[in-house]
Amino acid sequence: METTEKIEITVETVVKAPVEKVWATWSEPQHITKWCQASDDWHVPYADNDLRTDGKFRTTMAAKDGSMSFDFDGVYTNVEKHKVIEYAIADGRKVKVVFTPDGNETKVTETFEAEGVNPIEMQRGGWQAILDNFRKYTEAN
Repeated sequence: METTEKIEITVETVVKAPVEKVWATWSEPQHITKWCQASDDWHVPYADNDLRTDGKFRTTMAAKDGSMSFDFDGVYTNVEKHKVIEYAIADGRKVKVVFTPDGNETKVTETFEAEGVNPIEMQRGGWQAILDNFRKYTEAN
């Protein structure tokens, strides 16, 4: 009998902005298209987000040179405004994002189930890079 233990990876950052701004930048498509890539040679040409429990989302991530693109999509399983977002990615993996306000700063902690193809450190690095882009974009706008 085969058992598959799920590995969870956590990335986090502290954004120098109040939780209301952090929440809006995280969830509104016009912002998502500006920060949701791991490197400068990628971009997000499309984002759609129905941020509510049972709502769906889709973010198209694409190489700027046109060589590759994919949709990152799923369904929200729990949304508590300014506190937590939980969702299931289309491949079944689960993600939880916690927003912890502290005055004019907000800690964002994202925990996701690893996929079985890429090394754990590569996955952690990619998700952390996206989170770092989110922080930079939010603080600059």
